[in-house]
Amino acid sequence: MIRHEVDAWDTERQKKREKMEAIYQFSDGKVVKEDQIKQLLETAIRPGETVAIEGDNQKQAVQLSKGLATVDPKKVNGLHIVMSCTQMQEHLDIFELGIAEKLDFSYAGNAAKRLPEMIEAGTVKVGAIHTYLEMFSRMFTDLIPNVCLCVAEEADKDGNLYTGPNTEETPTIVEATAFKSGVVIVQVNKLVDKVTRIDIPGEWVDVVVPTEEPCVIEPIMTRDPQYIKDVHVLQGMMAIKGIYAKHLVTRMNHGIGFNTAAIELLLPTYGEELGLKGKICTNWVSNPIPAMIPAIETGWVKSVVAFGSELGMEDYVRERSDVFFTGADGSLRSNRCYAQMAGMYGIDMFTGSTLQMDADGNSSTVTKGRITGFGGAPNMGSNPHGRRHSSPAWNSMITNPSDPMAKGNKLVTQIVRTQTKAGPTFVEQLDAVEVGKQAGFDEPPVMIYGEDLTHLITEVGLGYVYMGETPEERRKIIAAVAGDTPVGHTITTKEINELRAAGKVAFPEDLGIDPSEATRERLAAKNMKEITDWSDGLYKAPPKFKNW
Repeated sequence: MIRHEVDAWDTERQKKREKMEAIYQFSDGKVVKEDQIKQLLETAIRPGETVAIEGDNQKQAVQLSKGLATVDPKKVNGLHIVMSCTQMQEHLDIFELGIAEKLDFSYAGNAAKRLPEMIEAGTVKVGAIHTYLEMFSRMFTDLIPNVCLCVAEEADKDGNLYTGPNTEETPTIVEATAFKSGVVIVQVNKLVDKVTRIDIPGEWVDVVVPTEEPCVIEPIMTRDPQYIKDVHVLQGMMAIKGIYAKHLVTRMNHGIGFNTAAIELLLPTYGEELGLKGKICTNWVSNPIPAMIPAIETGWVKSVVAFGSELGMEDYVRERSDVFFTGADGSLRSNRCYAQMAGMYGIDMFTGSTLQMDADGNSSTVTKGRITGFGGAPNMGSNPHGRRHSSPAWNSMITNPSDPMAKGNKLVTQIVRTQTKAGPTFVEQLDAVEVGKQAGFDEPPVMIYGEDLTHLITEVGLGYVYMGETPEERRKIIAAVAGDTPVGHTITTKEINELRAAGKVAFPEDLGIDPSEATRERLAAKNMKEITDWSDGLYKAPPKFKNW
């Protein structure tokens, strides 16, 4: 017997129609004035709805976010916020004001210390700390936005958008909202007669809000070489000779940090000495970061696919279209979702850092009183079990070649100092375990699981963790380079020497590296002025980095 128990199949579309009819009472077609943002949001958003806010770690929907914090909580309340990064104070103010109650995010940014206090007070209910890809995926399953607040560089009166170099996550959020009868609201820096290029068609966009002040973009990936220390150079040299050259890694991603910046600035010098050009570090998943300029200029880098742009790099990217993905107008085409996919399936190695690591190699950036989040590190710093293509680097990780079902593995490298101002990096138990319990998480917020860790570099040496034949031996390899820490105290000098003899741990001298020669003098650029010179003036250092 056929039973039809659903009477209407277009309730979402009807609800959107009602919202838009109300908005058209005060808009000029698709255009709403900046001083009408409060009215717009009170009309477009209903209590209890899911709202996606474009607020990643670089580009922020500033005016829309500020506007949301001004709505009447009697009209708009109980919202479920989905966003990449809680970078602005207003992103958390809306919870204290009773406008929002639940948050799903990837990265806490400037809210890393405030957020755990609000969770403990019960002001914010956190669904989960996601990876970027995980959160984007859920926007198409069970976190579908009813409304999204996004950002673009230009719009015309028909709603066509030009997102510019910092496209990032805009297309993903807009598509998840637009094709499920949600309301797409976009603040734009300029309202023009004809957009530079159509990155998002007007049919997907419901409202555009030209703003007097442009959206905020932060150069968060930029690291000034003047702050790279000799220890970073030593770690970079161990990485290049002990990992990159050993495994012939060509496709890769680097996390943010001075240690990875050191590697990039060592390629044209130390890498050249080792004769590695064309053999390693050719294809990158990365923002166009200034530290890569010397390697690009000396012919090391063949391609770069970007999550987002980097402030000051616009002209350089435009003039290096053989390397970067650019549009016909010359500007970078970034896409956080696509780049994250490339970082998960299209590369052979992730090199990053962390704040804490336990004896099994589990690591996290969540520590006591601080919930940082993960961003994309868990995507790129994990072994993709769905991968089916091989490469020399991937195959070099096979430890049992006689097994007919033997398969390769992604290289997941962590570079850390054994001690920091916050205390030992290597601990018996991650702070994340207790923080997760206090926050009510079902699982501890681990960034990279120990089972995925393959290589570990500290100032002590390099541990080939993947060579551990048992869980106990993996722990010993980690302990061998953990230094004067609780984890480092679990191994004897005799055991360390045995691992070195077996080639499972390498100290600098084992790799033929003299620590006294690992100095800043090896860097291809030692400050931002020298990086600018490498670019022939195409790189325009942001004011915070320009000191000449």
